[in-house]
Formats: sequence, structure tokens, C-alpha cells
Amino acid sequence: MLAPFWHSWDMGFSIDLLPASADNYIYLVSDVALGLAMVVDPGDADVVKRALQKKDLHLALILNTHHHSDHTAGNAKLQHDYGAPIIGPSKEAHRIEGISRSVDEGDFVTFSDLRGHVIETPGHTMGSLSYYFPELKALFSGDTLFSLGCGRLFEGNGAQMWSSLLKLRALPDDTQIYCGHEYTERNAGFALMLDKDNEALKARAEEVAALRKKGLPTLPVSLAQEKAINPFLRVDDPAFQKMLQKNGFPTDVDPAAIFGSLRAAKDRFTK
Repeated sequence: MLAPFWHSWDMGFSIDLLPASADNYIYLVSDVALGLAMVVDPGDADVVKRALQKKDLHLALILNTHHHSDHTAGNAKLQHDYGAPIIGPSKEAHRIEGISRSVDEGDFVTFSDLRGHVIETPGHTMGSLSYYFPELKALFSGDTLFSLGCGRLFEGNGAQMWSSLLKLRALPDDTQIYCGHEYTERNAGFALMLDKDNEALKARAEEVAALRKKGLPTLPVSLAQEKAINPFLRVDDPAFQKMLQKNGFPTDVDPAAIFGSLRAAKDRFTK
């Protein structure tokens, strides 16, 4: 398993990327001065505990983006060992054991001096949430928005996911995306098939390949960059629609329908 990766800010907070399972990321947000931490989607309690012990931190809060076990399996052990409350989507509260507070669109979550905006982003699951912390310029998007991709539609539909992505696309361009999985290299292959002449996309794909060859993460990534090269954020862009048309996608329909056909094609993509 890869070692944790650390990103820090002058304001006294840090975000650790903790690899777990085959390709999950758990995120540990720390207030260095207070010795407190918040964890996002702890699918493995032991991975989190090792990071807490290494940095001499106490866990104060657990955030869940959705109910899938690879994002929640560590909840109970961490709550037992640290007494940390669990915050998660109200629409999935019945599916997250031990949840302390359920939240909806427009609610806020607080950790230390940070105030996170709760954004409902259904599609992957019916109750999926994303958390945006403007002070950190950080978006924890779970399995909704990935670098160069988006989540599978396990419970929701294409119209719901497209609406969710529009919400995230509207955030400030300098937002840094912290998503739930290391899928970027696979996503790049699909994106290049659609838009092989996009120089920014080719540069990103080369960067991603080099990072993965070294065992390094491809995250975080800026929203500005994703808006230019992520196919799932561009289905309403006339220039990109021309590329889709060349690849046999119908473009004389509304963007949600274009998105749905693109997501279905990604599900079939095997290269």
C-alpha cells in the first residue's frame, strides 16, 4: 500500500491523502496547532489510526460523502476509539451505522475554524454529498466528480448526475478537488479517445502517467483544469459537442441526455 501524501497550508491546516484498499483515498484534515483532525470517508480505520498516531492527532470529526462501505467501513471503530461524531447525508442516514448528525443541501459542517458547505450531489447514490471548504479551497467530492471522470450511476440517473456536476462546476476555479479514488489514468484513456487533439488533455495524461509510474497520486487537481479537459464537465460546450458528434454521439438533445450517453459509453470502455 502506498504511504500517505501530505499537502500543507500556511494557515495551519494540512490535508493528508491516505491510500486505502485498491484505489481509495481517505482524507485527513488536521489543525496542526490544536492537534485535532477531521477524516473524510474512512473506509479503513487502521489506515487512519496510523496517520493519527504518526502526527500525534486526536480525531474530532468523521465526514461521509455516501454510504458505500469503502467510504464508511472504518466509521464504527474510529468512533469507538476517539468518540468522534459521524456526519453524513440525511437521505442515507439509515444506511450509515452510528451516524450522529445528518445533513442536507445548504447545511454547514464545522471543524476548528473551518466551515464546510454541504452540497447534495446525487447520481452515484441517491443521497451522495460533497463538502466544500472555501478556507482550504478544497472540495471533497466522494464518488461524484473524479479527475477526468465522474462516478458510476449506481442508484441515480444521468439527469441527476449532470445536475450535481453543474453545482460543482460552478465553484471557484481555484478549488482543489479531492475525490474518492485514484481513477485518473484510466479516465484519461477514455477522455483522449473522445478529444485526442486537446493539447491540455494530452499534457495532463502525460503528467498522470509519470506520476503513477512513480507511485504518486494524481490529486488534488484544480477545478479550472478539469473544466478544460474533463469530458463529463463539457457536454454543454459546443466545441466539445462537435468532437462527440465525430465519435458517433447524438448531440441534438439536451446536455443531460448527452451526458447520459457519454456515461454509458464510459461504462463499456475497456482500454
